[in-house]
Amino acid sequence: MNEKDLKSMIESILNEMVGNKAEQETETAKPVETVAAAESNESELVQASVPEEVQEDDGECLEDITEIDLRKLLLVPDPEDREGYLKMKEKTPARLGVWRAGPRYKTITSLRFRADHAAAQDAVFSYVSEEFVKEMNLVPVATKCRDKDEYITRPDLGRQFSEETIEYIKQNTTKQAKVQIMVGDGLSSAAIEANLRDIIPSITQGFKMYGLDVGNILFVKHCRVPSMDVIGDVTEADVVCLLVGERPGLVTAESMSAYIAYKPTVGMPEARRTVISNIHSGGTPAVEAGAHIAELIKTMIERKASGIDLKL
Repeated sequence: MNEKDLKSMIESILNEMVGNKAEQETETAKPVETVAAAESNESELVQASVPEEVQEDDGECLEDITEIDLRKLLLVPDPEDREGYLKMKEKTPARLGVWRAGPRYKTITSLRFRADHAAAQDAVFSYVSEEFVKEMNLVPVATKCRDKDEYITRPDLGRQFSEETIEYIKQNTTKQAKVQIMVGDGLSSAAIEANLRDIIPSITQGFKMYGLDVGNILFVKHCRVPSMDVIGDVTEADVVCLLVGERPGLVTAESMSAYIAYKPTVGMPEARRTVISNIHSGGTPAVEAGAHIAELIKTMIERKASGIDLKL
């Protein structure tokens, strides 16, 4: 093969290589365009599903993705019965109609899950601020737990008080009162700060109607539910009512419960407690719960019973 033929063969091979590469780039670009279109459709669908009050006009990210009401967010494209789907979502906080992008969750679904999980963790490991305790005029005390880690790992210490704290409680509460109210951070400090401003006035107003007095309200740091039994023994109150932060979930981190017992004592069975749970903006509103708690306590005093012994 002479030099001329060799050059011709090399040029032919190079032309084939360049042509194949161009075809590959063209084929590769097609899925990218499809993905871009899918992302655009997802963005438009999310924007259409998000309530107007939380949409951003400038295209920036939402400051707080948890502002979106999941019961109004439907990501299913072209559902057969959109109104029926939304009616079903109104009845549950479950994550229905989140749809998918290929095998994965959509971006907004994934981010919301992570945001709700972070809020739940913050509620457990953060503290009710001292300023809030002072604002609500609460008497601050603490169980034997030294910090949040010990509170989580040693539930037994969350229901015990030191001798010094017991004496302090005696000096700052009314002996043998009809009702002793106490507030505990429990597993959600966020629940206390979100609901207490509304529920305490509601309970107090109900007590005025029934002729019951409210003395000093205790605030118990690192509080477990059975700590109310110790308070019952110390104060000898007819009824002890504990407002405590519930274990947070992915639906809300601001849910509070009221544990109420007639003459509670250390070691009593759990069946003697009456519980009102899911007190939060998306469940039982704090004002409504407060009115119900006041009426329930009046009934307990009249019938001298609580828990399963209280026949309503």
